[in-house]
Amino acid sequence: MNQGKNQGLLAELKLLLRSVPSLTVTVFIVATISMNLLANKSINLPFSWLALDCGIIVSWIIFLCMDMITRRFGPKAATMLSVVSIAVNLGMCLVFYLGSLIPGIWGESYVDGSETVINTALNHTFGGTWYVLLGSTIAFFVSAVVNNFVNWYIGRTIRKDQGFAVYACRTYISTGIGQFVDNLIFALIVSHNFFGWTLTQCIMCAFTGAIVELLCEIVFSPIGYRISNRWKEEGVGNEYLAKYPVKE
Repeated sequence: MNQGKNQGLLAELKLLLRSVPSLTVTVFIVATISMNLLANKSINLPFSWLALDCGIIVSWIIFLCMDMITRRFGPKAATMLSVVSIAVNLGMCLVFYLGSLIPGIWGESYVDGSETVINTALNHTFGGTWYVLLGSTIAFFVSAVVNNFVNWYIGRTIRKDQGFAVYACRTYISTGIGQFVDNLIFALIVSHNFFGWTLTQCIMCAFTGAIVELLCEIVFSPIGYRISNRWKEEGVGNEYLAKYPVKE
């Protein structure tokens, strides 16, 4: 029975990957990989209780993609693609780790007297650490589930999908909650336990990061709205939706 269920899920995933525009999937995955790399760089801020990393400059793109996919294909489809994105990111992390083990010198290491230190630092940046990878993977998966199903639930509660106001309501609320959950889980697993952040810093990082990322999505949400409308007008995903209809 489980084998049949797994085969059915795999068949659904294959059809979904053929149905969602490839450019959207590509941007989704590239943003996920970029977010994890950029998270290695912290942002200098004038407040001791506030901590942010550079991952915030692309993480909103992931949520924009998930909101577009949820609106057209449903929360299950968006979550399945999130898992695919996580799997690809883990694969790339393995590639980066293997690359860090290969003997050689990074181009940016050529600084007189500091070659070894800089080269080692770059290897560690790309090679990553297990707790950062674990924390980011758990945080992203949980926040994706939260974002996708909150978005869908709000749309189902309103029971209409006409106009930008409804799209904005679904997107802004789900993104704000999802981003807060993502930032908080990562901060509690990684920053609090391994970097000595206080609980105040973790909460403030989660809140302020969510605000910044939400503002980015607010700016670009009209683009997501137009793209998802175009998908519907052009019948994008009709084959998938005919077999796996989204409950309204």
